[in-house]
Amino acid sequence: MEHCAKKVKLDSTSIKEGEAEILVNNTNVFYNPVQEFNRDLSTAVLMTYIKNRSKESQKEEGITILEALSATGLRSIRYAKEIQGIKQIVSNDISAKAVESIKRNIQHNGVEDIVKPSHEDATLLMYQSRKDKFDVVDLDPYGCPTIFLDAAVQCVSDGGLLMITATDMAVLAGNSPETCYLKYGAISLKSKACHEMALRILLQNIASHAGRYGRYIVPMLSISADFYIRVFVKVFSSQIKCKENATKIGMVYQCTGCESISTQSLCYKKPSGGYKLTSLPYVDRLCKICKHKHHEGGPIWLGPLHDQHFVSQLLCNLDEMKLVTSKRIEGVLNVVHEELDVPLYYTLDRLMSTIKCITPSMLIFRSALLNAGYHVSYSHACKISIKTDAPNEVIWDIVRAWEKKNPIKRDKLPNDSSAIKILDTPTTIDVSFDIHPLANPVSRQNKLSRFQKNPTVNWGPGTRAKTRIDLENEFEISKKIKNQNKHSKKEKPQVTENAEETQPV
Repeated sequence: MEHCAKKVKLDSTSIKEGEAEILVNNTNVFYNPVQEFNRDLSTAVLMTYIKNRSKESQKEEGITILEALSATGLRSIRYAKEIQGIKQIVSNDISAKAVESIKRNIQHNGVEDIVKPSHEDATLLMYQSRKDKFDVVDLDPYGCPTIFLDAAVQCVSDGGLLMITATDMAVLAGNSPETCYLKYGAISLKSKACHEMALRILLQNIASHAGRYGRYIVPMLSISADFYIRVFVKVFSSQIKCKENATKIGMVYQCTGCESISTQSLCYKKPSGGYKLTSLPYVDRLCKICKHKHHEGGPIWLGPLHDQHFVSQLLCNLDEMKLVTSKRIEGVLNVVHEELDVPLYYTLDRLMSTIKCITPSMLIFRSALLNAGYHVSYSHACKISIKTDAPNEVIWDIVRAWEKKNPIKRDKLPNDSSAIKILDTPTTIDVSFDIHPLANPVSRQNKLSRFQKNPTVNWGPGTRAKTRIDLENEFEISKKIKNQNKHSKKEKPQVTENAEETQPV
């Protein structure tokens, strides 16, 4: 397995990634090596998209791309040097210093014929491009991307591709639901499925922006990786299709006790045509499983996260590309290809900790679901995830059956606890823990690099991960070390009994 974060390798004046080489000087460099996976994956997606587009249109004039927030221009230069079929890339940034860096790097890499520097406010540039639209718009901001979405959905061509990153994961993961509502128009919940919920919150926001202009989205690939999420969606124009948003967007209900999840779309499509509101209440006031109250979150995107045919094409095209993180991309895409098209997931450890019971192996629990006649998969966002089409009642039947084989000490549990209520409920199905032949997915059998490793150096988005690069001495000074003890008084240094406590870590 690969490390998802690496040391920056310097030759004293430049940083090389893929086929591109960017010039740097002895100042803070806007370069995060952890994001190489992001840029590699984006390159693979873009190449596959261009291949498909050329087959469909039979045109060879090439596509136009806007990288609205370019910084050094690295991503644009990589696209220009590594992908065929590009007519022009506009590499834009609002910072004058960044644009000077972009110009130097364009010239250094010899891509002046393809990459055009632009010094403009990204939103204004996109609004000005609503007539002469771009085929691809790439948005990779620091933090929340929603301030750019109204312009982005208007300046991308019909059938064009939006590639959007969000790094404000604390907001999207439920730490600040009121802030999430302000930024994304949705309430996030603290859930073990928070990374997928983040993807679905972002997708519903994009879909809502697009719908205002008679446009709708088709997610091609939606990825949660490292400290960010990245979505690739096609945008089309159709007033009739836009109405389907009401069937693909809905609310989430999570029990405050056992954390069981239920989802409900805003509308459903009648067989005879037209749309109808769903009936309420979708969940009872108290959870059916443990009799606790619910939290309501959303709205979120309930439609597919990925186009599985597109994912298959991506996997086939990987061999044609020389990408440093190709092994990790291959692993992640294989898990994505195996994912069930159902919203959200549970985690095995959380299910079992609810009743204070030892945790079975993933193989055993997955087998129980398959033996009961349901489907199960991992989510690429979590290595202990249980994504299944089984009802909540069946999931907890399996949990109860496991506890009977591995009894807990009930006398130590409060009488009103979720665990007691769950365990005292009769089981409704016969549970078998015999190993099922489909319980071990192919991606696991092939020992692919499916999930990220723990964070290492240069971890985090934007300024949180910014590293000062000393070109003269060729070493990096992390922000954490640079700021250590910055508030201590030099004339009265703190003395500790253990000298090791004062050393940088």
